[in-house]
Amino acid sequence: MTNKLEQLTTDHLNDPARRKLLLAGASAVGVATFLGGSILSMSTSALAEDLPASNLLGFKGIAASTADEVVIAPGYKTEILISWGEPLVDGAVAFDPNGGNSAIDQEKQFGDNNDGMSFFPIDDNHGVMAINNEYANEQYLFAHGGNKATNLEDVRKSQAAHGVSIVAVKRIGNSQRWQVERPSHYNRRITANTEMQFSGPAAGHALLKTAADPSGYKVLGTLNNCSNGKTPWGTYLTCEENFETYFGTQKTDYKTTLEQKRYALKANDPERNWSEFDDRFDVAKNPNELNRFGWIVEIDPMNPGSTPIKRTALGRFKHENAAVTVAKDGRLVVYMGDDERGEHIYKYISKNKIDITNQANNHSLLDEGTLYVAQFDGDVNGTPLKGKGRWIALEFGKNGLTPENGFRDAAEILIFARKAASQVGATKMDRPEWIAVNPHNGHTYCTLTNNSKRGEENMPVNAANPRPNNLYGQIIRWDEGGDATAESFSWDIYVLGGNPIAHPEGINRGTPNITAENTFNSPDGLGFDEAGRLWILTDGKYSNKGDYQGQGNNQMLVGDPKSGEIRRFMVGPKSCELTGIAFTPDHKTMFVNVQHPGEDGDSHFPNNSVRPRSSVIMITREDGGVIGA
Repeated sequence: MTNKLEQLTTDHLNDPARRKLLLAGASAVGVATFLGGSILSMSTSALAEDLPASNLLGFKGIAASTADEVVIAPGYKTEILISWGEPLVDGAVAFDPNGGNSAIDQEKQFGDNNDGMSFFPIDDNHGVMAINNEYANEQYLFAHGGNKATNLEDVRKSQAAHGVSIVAVKRIGNSQRWQVERPSHYNRRITANTEMQFSGPAAGHALLKTAADPSGYKVLGTLNNCSNGKTPWGTYLTCEENFETYFGTQKTDYKTTLEQKRYALKANDPERNWSEFDDRFDVAKNPNELNRFGWIVEIDPMNPGSTPIKRTALGRFKHENAAVTVAKDGRLVVYMGDDERGEHIYKYISKNKIDITNQANNHSLLDEGTLYVAQFDGDVNGTPLKGKGRWIALEFGKNGLTPENGFRDAAEILIFARKAASQVGATKMDRPEWIAVNPHNGHTYCTLTNNSKRGEENMPVNAANPRPNNLYGQIIRWDEGGDATAESFSWDIYVLGGNPIAHPEGINRGTPNITAENTFNSPDGLGFDEAGRLWILTDGKYSNKGDYQGQGNNQMLVGDPKSGEIRRFMVGPKSCELTGIAFTPDHKTMFVNVQHPGEDGDSHFPNNSVRPRSSVIMITREDGGVIGA
């Protein structure tokens, strides 16, 4: 059955007279106003951006591409900074294009499937990059070409390809180009077997204790590191996402618990078969090991001897990224998305304020604070694509988070954050991905990438997620009135993705800022530059057929938050995702990741490689200017 909101939106998009009004209104007053106000009245949005009226997008948009290469806007050039398998740590050996490198080799080489990343400047000519290595493409990692491990050596090699790579870089002469600095004492690999520690309210809890770690304070490794965050005191936050895919058991009568099911564990059919050769990942033998993943990990990239810390106060779920901002009262705020269909958006507020005089005092800010989850309500007047919302505290003893409802203490609320979010009535979202905060006004944006289950009985459409079988995704934004610690907000949809080539009319056409020239699906990566340009990276379908006709390979686009205009800036090679975004301090060099090129066996990126390799791309302007301007 068509829901009222969907029908209202579709009616406005389908009716020729209304559609003419929509497009004229969007052109005249800006798509942001169209999205934030009444569709018919074009009333000014409460969320209309307050950036100066200027043309933020100083480049010519490009066409979609299906080529096995990186395509970039005119006036720009791209180079490879580093690719999977390149020597990184002292003593590393060269990459073997036939897959012959050992697990020990991989521990010293740049990891696979680079995702989120940050740039940490040392001076004008030197810096350190922290780069996530989310997972491995085993069919290319293993010499035997299979996608499953056949022995413990295969498992160890895969584990070594995961984690984070810390990479020192230096400027090439007086140019805007950079290169990896080798050797450097900063260069470091953090893998699935690197020793770490827990901190915060759940550290030492019984649910985090194992036979190998009866204290519940020490843990080995980090997995499926998706996106990231950066603290004001210069540390890196890496986010553990699809951690359950590494756990399983060969015990056929194993009964998955309700808590494990909530994190999508498939004990007898795991995506990776590590548990066959490494008992640590056998949930029948070590059930609590699963609880030791799904956290945000803090890493000090400037201190190679430091121990990474899993910060439990930020909750356990499939973390996508960590958008860090400082509230006007000086407290730290971290926005987080849980990337799974029907999961939620979270916010953490520190108890204490940032100490600008002594950075060492700030590390406890990620241990003491309150975790909140978002509830999005529709507009009281029924206007589509906007509404109000509130943040609900996940605190023990409040909002039904009590022993009677299965929460024995504060730590269990954090360990089973998804269960707690459901208990308090959080809104089920269409796969919350990256979150980014506009540096000019604090408005916060979140990519909701897609949701094939939206509209089913247990996941009905709602105001913030208005389309059943959401193929294209959307970007939602909220305004907390200039106070990041606020417990209420207004929200609207910045862009409802769509494809006017395949769907000239209807809700799958998308909002008016979607055109045949910029059509895309599945927005994922997201970030602002200092000028307020919104960079959007996609991880979606690339068949270029049917619903996805004319969209080509995955791409990076740039949006103007004020006008709503979106232009395509870059397109990646075949079967890849474009992800990760980092700038040098002068914004004259941008770094973007090409992840899993050729996952469908159709790419030789880069440089006609025998085995396609995930790579960090360096982007500069031919005239040496600011990227995007």
